[in-house]
Amino acid sequence: MTDAHGTPRDGVQIAATADVDERATIRPGTRVWHLAQVREGASVGRDCIIGRGAYVGPGVRLGDNVKLQNYALVYEPAELADGVFVGPAAVLTNDEYPRSVTPQGRLKSGDDWTAVGVVVGEGAAIGAGAVCVAPVSIGRWALIAAGAVVTRDVPDFALMVGVPARRVGWVGRAGEPLVAKDHGRWICPRTGAEYREDEGRLTESTPA
Repeated sequence: MTDAHGTPRDGVQIAATADVDERATIRPGTRVWHLAQVREGASVGRDCIIGRGAYVGPGVRLGDNVKLQNYALVYEPAELADGVFVGPAAVLTNDEYPRSVTPQGRLKSGDDWTAVGVVVGEGAAIGAGAVCVAPVSIGRWALIAAGAVVTRDVPDFALMVGVPARRVGWVGRAGEPLVAKDHGRWICPRTGAEYREDEGRLTESTPA
C-alpha cells in the first residue's frame, strides 16, 4: 500500500485524494478517506478512521481506534486518547486569542501566537458540530452533545449540552444516560454497570 506521495504504508488504507504528509506516522489498520489531510509530525494510532475532509494538524496525537467523522477539524497540539469519537464538522480549536493581524496591523505569522490544545480522554465522544475551545480537557468516556460549545474542563462520564456547555447528567461506557439510584449510585441501563458519584465526580464501581 502506498499513500498519495508514493510512500509505502503497510497495512494502511489511504485514498488517492487524501493528503498525508510523509512525515506523519500512520499505524496499521487505519483508513484515511477522500480529501482528508494529515499534516507533518502527526501521529495516528492503529485501526483509526479519518473521514472525508477531516483535518489532523501538525504534531496532533491520536490513539488507537479513534474515529474522526467527515470534516472534523483537529488542530495542533491536540491529543486524543484511545477510542475517541469526533463527530461530523466538530472543531477542536487551538488559538485562545484569535486575530488575523497583530495590533500594528501586520498579518500574523506562526511566531506571533502560541498554539494551545484540546486533550480528550479515553472513549470520550464529541458530537456533530460541537466546538471545544482550547485549552480544555475532556474527561474519559464523556459525551459532548451535538452543537455544544465546550469552554471549561469536562469531568469523566459527563453529559454536556448547550452553549456554553453544561453538565446535565452522566453517561456510562455505552454512551447512554445513567439512571440514578440511592446513595449516589448510578446504573447503566444497557450494561448494568454501576457508578458512584462523589462531590461532582463519577467513578466506576463495576466496569463494563
